[in-house]
Amino acid sequence: MSASAPITQDVLTIPRKLPQGPANIVGLTRDELRDALIAAGTPEKQAKMRVNQIWQWVYHWGVRDFDAMTNLSKGYRADLAEHFVIEVPEVVSRNVSADGTRKYLVRIAGGHEVEVVYIPETDRGTLCVSSQVGCTLTCSFCHTGTQKLVRNLTAGEIVGQIMVARDDLDEWPEPGEGTGENGPRLLSNVVLMGMGEPLYNFDNVRNAMKIAMDGEGISLSRRRITLSTSGVVPEIAKTAEEIGCMLAVSFHATTDEIRNKLVPINKRWPIAELLDALRAYPKLSNSERITFEYVMLKDVNDSDEDARRLVKLIKGIPAKINLIPFNEWPGAPYERSDWARIEAFADIIYKAGYASPIRTPRGEDIMAACGQLKSATERARKSRADIAAEAGLSK
Repeated sequence: MSASAPITQDVLTIPRKLPQGPANIVGLTRDELRDALIAAGTPEKQAKMRVNQIWQWVYHWGVRDFDAMTNLSKGYRADLAEHFVIEVPEVVSRNVSADGTRKYLVRIAGGHEVEVVYIPETDRGTLCVSSQVGCTLTCSFCHTGTQKLVRNLTAGEIVGQIMVARDDLDEWPEPGEGTGENGPRLLSNVVLMGMGEPLYNFDNVRNAMKIAMDGEGISLSRRRITLSTSGVVPEIAKTAEEIGCMLAVSFHATTDEIRNKLVPINKRWPIAELLDALRAYPKLSNSERITFEYVMLKDVNDSDEDARRLVKLIKGIPAKINLIPFNEWPGAPYERSDWARIEAFADIIYKAGYASPIRTPRGEDIMAACGQLKSATERARKSRADIAAEAGLSK
């Protein structure tokens, strides 16, 4: 693919039109909800007030039943129930790791499935959210990349993952409890690091995160939301301007030759072009620094020379480097770097003045670790060619 080729999306990535019927409130922006209420008969003069009331019920209190919205008249509640629903993805399965990590397989419209992971820590709880069913990027170390892209998630399906996790954690506030940083915060951080490339689904990701950041609802600070991209350069400035969250980059290599193999999108936007876009990001978004994600692959990208080259590449960018021990999956073509090698790599970066934490693998026993996400349906599915090859019948 040439560097000048336009960004395109396969037709399969466009969500199919859902059957006609009540509209789902979850995922509508405030303006979209206002327009929908007016179209359903709410007087225009009352619309803003109604948006505020419904918004708080849905996103602050976690209510899914219009009848529970007691500051609305019974007649208006009945009208809402006729035209709208409040629906989040369906939890198909829930697995809990020995380390407390929770992995949810959730089903969305069309019967598709995505995985969502909650990681509890002593000072925070982080939810890893998916933005697409499958992925287009085919990063060679990533299990999700072996799954074909089916479609983008809607804004409702993205923010709905946060709501599903809050349901499971039982952390919707009780009447009288505060919101935002004063409320219950088992789920304190969101990372868009699940299935898919968020910047190939920009509008829906932006709208979902705007809903999550709204102070009268889920009320997550933009500094508690991190969007991870493999390097969709044209969308990076838009992310700063329209979302303003923290940014992480799946970097993983210090030469174009190696990064082309590990992260094929590099062939379109190589390292130099990506770094130019990243240098402007902290200033545009008022973010403190960029996080560089770097998976440690034995004898591939883990040498002292790689560490020194990485330090030179990111010079001038406020940065933190997260070193990720490779999380192996069935059939993976790589091995995890030895622990001593990872520590030596981290030491070079640290002595150059950058934070270089080594991420503790979480949820490996339930295939919930970084790079391991892949829906159970897709994991179990085999093509005719696979079956024939296993049977020794392939030509």
